[in-house]
Amino acid sequence: MTYENMTVAELKDLLREAGLPVSGKKSELIERLNASSVEEAVETVEEEFIDEDFEMDDEDFFDDDIDQIHTARQKPVLDDETKAHLVTRAAEKKKMPKFRRQEWYRYYRLARTGWRKPNGYQSKQRLNMKYRTPMARVGYGKIASVRGLHPSGFKEVLVNQSSELDGIDPETQAVRIGATVGNRKRSTIHDRADDLGIRVLNRRRIDRKGDLQ
Repeated sequence: MTYENMTVAELKDLLREAGLPVSGKKSELIERLNASSVEEAVETVEEEFIDEDFEMDDEDFFDDDIDQIHTARQKPVLDDETKAHLVTRAAEKKKMPKFRRQEWYRYYRLARTGWRKPNGYQSKQRLNMKYRTPMARVGYGKIASVRGLHPSGFKEVLVNQSSELDGIDPETQAVRIGATVGNRKRSTIHDRADDLGIRVLNRRRIDRKGDLQ
C-alpha cells in the first residue's frame, strides 16, 4: 500500500511513531514520510487490515470491495487534562435528566419544543413539586474547559463552501457542513477537507454520477 492510498489519520500515526511533525497538507505528510523512510511503520499498518488467522489468496483479497475496509477517523491532539474532562463530561451527561417543558404531556406542540422556564404563581414545576420534571439549573452545568466541544474532542466549525476550510487547524478543529449545502458543493468540501487533513463530522456517502465524478 502506497502513501497516496492511505488516509490522513493513518499518515499522522506513522509520523507520530517516527517522531515527526503531523501538521500540513496530505501532500506534505507524504513528502515527510518519504524523506524519513519509515518502511517498518508502513508494514505495521498494512498488517492491521489482514487477519493472521484468515487464509485467502491475493487475487481474492483485491477482488473485495475496498469500501468494506475500515479506515480510522482523525482524532484531535489533546492533553491529558482535556481527555479526562471529556470522560467526566460523558459520565455526567448519562446522569443528566431530560428537561421537559411545562405541561408537555398535555399538548403535543409543547412536547416537540425546547426548554422554557415555567412561569405562573401556582406553577407546579416552578414550585419544584416532586411529581414534575426537574428544571434546568446552574448545578447541571458541565466542565467549562470542554464546553462546546464535540464528543470526539474537536471544536466544531460550520462551513458552507470549500473556501471556508482555509485557516482551520486539523489537529484541534473539525468542520460540520451546513444542512442546506447540496451534493455538488458537499463533494467539493469533502475532497478539499481530505487534502487538508480536516475531519468532516457529518460526512455522508454521495453517489458521484455524471459531472459530480
